[in-house]
Order: sequence, then C-alpha cells, then structure tokens
Amino acid sequence: MRVIVVGAGLGGLALANGLRAHGIDVAVYERDPSPVVRGQGYRLHLGDLGIDALTSVLAPTRASAFLAGAHAPKARFVRFDTALHVVEEHDFGGRHLSVDRQELRDVLLADVNEMISYGRRLTAFRDEAGRVTAYFDDGTTADGEVLVGADGVNSTVRRQYLPHARVVGTGLAQLYGKISRSLTEDLDNVFSAVTGPGHRVVGVARTRDYATCSFSARIDELPPDLHRMTQQQLKSLVMEMTHGWHPRVRQMLEDWREIVPLALRTSIPVDPWRTTRVTLLGDAAHAMSPAAGAGANLALQDAARLTAALACGGPPGLRSYESEMIDSGFAAVRASAANGTRILGQDPLPDRQEDRRTVPRSS
Repeated sequence: MRVIVVGAGLGGLALANGLRAHGIDVAVYERDPSPVVRGQGYRLHLGDLGIDALTSVLAPTRASAFLAGAHAPKARFVRFDTALHVVEEHDFGGRHLSVDRQELRDVLLADVNEMISYGRRLTAFRDEAGRVTAYFDDGTTADGEVLVGADGVNSTVRRQYLPHARVVGTGLAQLYGKISRSLTEDLDNVFSAVTGPGHRVVGVARTRDYATCSFSARIDELPPDLHRMTQQQLKSLVMEMTHGWHPRVRQMLEDWREIVPLALRTSIPVDPWRTTRVTLLGDAAHAMSPAAGAGANLALQDAARLTAALACGGPPGLRSYESEMIDSGFAAVRASAANGTRILGQDPLPDRQEDRRTVPRSS
C-alpha cells in the first residue's frame, strides 16, 4: 500500500512518521520549496491527547528526548481584568506542555525528510479504479491507494473533495509575538488572558526559552492593513488600545517582538461523508479558533488514529478513522467557538452546513 500525504505540517509529518514505523510506503508532497522558507509559528500547547499521539508515532528515543526537554506549565487557565485581578480560573488536570513549534517540526522531520518532495503544489486529484492520482502544478503526478489531505486551513484536497465544507472568519484578528520569559515568572499557566473592554485580550503563555504574547480584538476595531504595518506601528497600535491597563501588561507589550498579524478562522461542522480512498486530517478537516488550545493536539491525534487504521485495516480502515475524526474534530470546533465567543468576542458559529451528498454514517 502506498499513501500520498499532501502537506508537511505537523499532522502530515506525524502521519508520515507513524506509517514509516509500520513499514507502510508513504510519500509527502509539500507546496513550500523547502522546510525553512517561512516561519512556523511560536509556542504550541500539548495536552494528554497530543502527548499520547506524539509518543505513538515518533521513534521512542526521539519522543522521550523531546518531551523531557519541553516546558511543563501549571495545568490551569487564568483570566484577569485590566487591573490584573483574577476573574476566572480553571484547573484542567492531566499533563500539559508548552513547546516551540519549530522544534516540534524539526523532531517530526528528522526521520522522514527524505520522503518529502518540496515545491509540489497540488492542483487536483482523481480517485478511480482503486487508485488515487494526485496532480501538481509542475505537471507531475503521484499515484497511491490512499490520499490524505493534510494541507491546512486552505486545503486544496478539501475544496475538491467536500466543496460544500466552509471555512469562515471569526470576526477576530490576532497579533502574535514573543516577549522575554522573565516578564512572566508568576504567569506560568497553560494560558493567561487579560481581558478588557470591547473584547480586547492580551494572552500570555511561557515556553522553555521565551513567552508568547498575543493581542486579539474584533476586526472592525483594527486597521484593514495590519500586514503592511511595521513592528513599531503594530506595537504602538496595541499600546494605544490598551491605554490605562496594568503597568505589567504595558511592560510586556513594550518588550513585544517578532509580531505576526493573523486573521482567525474556523470550519463549520458538516455531516459525515461517504468514505473513499481520499481523507482529511487536522486543519484541512476541522480548522478552529485558538480559544481552546486544541488545534495541534487534534492534528496529532488524527495522525495517530489514521496510522492505526491504515496499519490494521488498510484503505477499509478509513471508515472508522473518519467516524472518530469527525466526532472529535467538530466537537473541538464547537468548544473553541464557544470559548472564543465568550472570552474573545468571536462571531457565533454558523449552523451546520449540510450537503445532499452526505450520507448516514452506517451506509
């Protein structure tokens, strides 16, 4: 059996590691020309789901070394007002790690880099006669028994396979960057949020070497050209929008660097679809706002479940994988949207999108 994976993000790389460990032939196709052509983000939160999934797909020595070196914050979420008075606190229990996204990506790349073809942008696929053919923009093709769309929120695979599935804006934008770890000694939680008027939120989370600092607000409160603004202009904008907040918050924002503007988007849950030799993984299936800290965990869990399904049942195992992935993925989408609406002012999640081609899961 040959498995074609479209996309070398965290989920696609985790799947490649898992399939490789089971001796399954796998080829990964990535649109970027190299693994270092663009930044891969900063801190990620891993909970029990993500830790277990990562352990199941990585070589044991790599998994243990990576997890041992990760930062373990207190297992709680704390929300403050602008004077830094605690207004909400939740203890999650379980295991929680704060990891650097690029470090995790490097670990996932270590054993499968030779399986990745870079600079290969998928344009279409064809599923017929027990084979799937992928077509790329350089005129090349690839054939296999299974094709996995692990190509993120803008998934080409999803657009062709589930054209009725929609990804929509949340009404929010986020500015995401780093600050010095020393500024957050007493904020070593899974996530700490300082919430102000108009759903303006400053979020902080520590890693081993730095802390992330984010600012989110309603898009209609922000300039339309955030991506054209300089770092100093972005900092000045947020300093103005947090005028009067606690001096510690202002101190963190003064230290802010490597700021990246992001438009936050979410999938709309869809009904189960007919299982074929094509499937989806991670954000390609169930993109969500970051309000529940679940995106990376779900992508890794998808990869572990899909590895097990293919290793045990081959292509017929895709049905059980999709049943679990749809349930857990869209439950996380709804939870993230609910948290985002309550804390960040996210637009409510639209109603489920249905399509005549969807069928009962028992068919």
